[in-house]
Amino acid sequence: MKRTLYSTILAVAVGSMALTSCEDQLDIEQKGVTTTDKFYKTDVDAEAALAAAYEGFMCNVVGRQPDMGGPGIYTPYKIITNMCGDDVLYASGNYGDHEFSGMLNEFRYDTEAEVPRFQYSGIYLSVYTCNLITDNFKDPDTPVKKRVVAEARVLRALDYFLLANLWGTPPFVTSVLAGDALPYNCDKDPENPISHEDLILWVAKECEEAAADLDERKSTADVDGAVRVTKGFAWALAGKAYLFAGKYDQAKANLKKVIDSGKYALVPGDRYMDNFHIEGDGNEEKVFEINFEYNAGKSGWGGMIQRSSWMEANAWNWRAGNFVTSPNKVYCGGLDGWGGLGVPQWFGDEFFANDGHSYRFDATLKHIDDAVYNMEYIDESINNMSLEEKKASKKIGISDPTQGLYGNSFWLAFKQVIRAADTGGKVYGDNIRLNNYIIMRYAEVLLNYAEACIQTGDAATAKTVINQIQQRAGSKTISASVDMEVLKREKSYELWLESCRWFDIMRWNDQTALARLEKVGTDVPHLFDKLFRTPSSSDRSVKWENGSEANSRFYTVSSSEAKDKGFDVGFKKGKHELFPFPQTVMDKNPNLEQNPGW
Repeated sequence: MKRTLYSTILAVAVGSMALTSCEDQLDIEQKGVTTTDKFYKTDVDAEAALAAAYEGFMCNVVGRQPDMGGPGIYTPYKIITNMCGDDVLYASGNYGDHEFSGMLNEFRYDTEAEVPRFQYSGIYLSVYTCNLITDNFKDPDTPVKKRVVAEARVLRALDYFLLANLWGTPPFVTSVLAGDALPYNCDKDPENPISHEDLILWVAKECEEAAADLDERKSTADVDGAVRVTKGFAWALAGKAYLFAGKYDQAKANLKKVIDSGKYALVPGDRYMDNFHIEGDGNEEKVFEINFEYNAGKSGWGGMIQRSSWMEANAWNWRAGNFVTSPNKVYCGGLDGWGGLGVPQWFGDEFFANDGHSYRFDATLKHIDDAVYNMEYIDESINNMSLEEKKASKKIGISDPTQGLYGNSFWLAFKQVIRAADTGGKVYGDNIRLNNYIIMRYAEVLLNYAEACIQTGDAATAKTVINQIQQRAGSKTISASVDMEVLKREKSYELWLESCRWFDIMRWNDQTALARLEKVGTDVPHLFDKLFRTPSSSDRSVKWENGSEANSRFYTVSSSEAKDKGFDVGFKKGKHELFPFPQTVMDKNPNLEQNPGW
């Protein structure tokens, strides 16, 4: 019996990466389907297959749906690429809440941890939908088919860029496999061995080759050109891959093509914050982002809610219930969050010392004082209080006396907090954010280019580019000279929580960052309000926001609950550089060799 088109497109590459039908899991009635022997013929067919490839990438790499492979973490990409960095903390209502995130942040995950497991299978589903296109349009004979194949090749290259950096030597599959296939690690493949380094170079070369058949973004105002693979994104990804491979001249050449195209620009500083909200979708700074536009063929829960960044909006918004009244309630339009993201004290202090109250800093972090005293409340009687009245009032503040704000320093993460407008008028609810999902913006292109310039001895050009980033940010620091340390700091501030930091730490072998990661889980802060809880004699490492109790309302105490419960916490060299292949995959495929340390 031939597969229908829909079930073919949605077949999931799991376990051995053989084709597994999802027909029993689909919650969408099959209507007007076409058998595969009659498909893959026309330009219209090519566009339909490409739409499915984009859907596969969106739902299975940056989001997840039950009808595309089973339940799981809805936004594994942001968790796996951000929560292992040294610039974030595992936070939540308490220890044990949001363990899917906490185990990654404190490096106490195992070979069946759900975030890596769902990310791995999700990426390979995306690879599969791209392979369907490249297999079935091997000799594209129209401009449309050529473009479709090129877009699929670059999407697949992005998949392998992620796989290579997360798993090192994953199976390298560029065509649809037979049902009984058992692929090897790419470096162990007996027919076509390819090293980790060569896989990164393959990503770069694949993008370079595909660029010839891609459309170019029309202008900085071309919104559609920001939500699809274009020449600009192909060059940007090629440049990034060459940078990771240490091929700095090639990186520089590709990244300069993006810059010289004139199709991208940094938004003005007063619009910096819009980059991360619906007002910034498709703006001049977006090189590639995933479009979350609603597909009327999907139900609310099974479709838009689980393909959007629903979990991010809930998990990473401030823990509203631990405040007397949430200071971001007006800003969010009513959403109560779960508080799953914290900021290390060192990072907030360093960032603020560098930037001051810049456009960039104020869009990224908030001090607890700024949040509690300066944000707008629903209750006008609070808004009408003087600062001194607010400092003494129990109508505001952190009311939870047991946890306070678990995993929080005096700096609160703000960049990810949902705006009321992000819900698109609350079509699906307070917490269904519809703004697009950034894969790459022009600021990253510039910073990658600056790094390539530094590495090739062109410090003058690097300084010009880094100064451009700093000036747009409104930073009080405009560097008179630049080196790799300046570049690293600027990148950490500019691209915080944008899936760059963890990969950078690993490729730079950044010893300062690694030293911090080795200690994670040993000093987890709880942020308290002295009006609702005074320090106890049993509290560890009490720190007052302004140095002493006399002139402070908020303080932190230290905990290490995972370690106290016997977990081995902290980054281990020789083990945590790469994620383990999921045990369920290992059990099904004897040809796959586990990563070191697992």
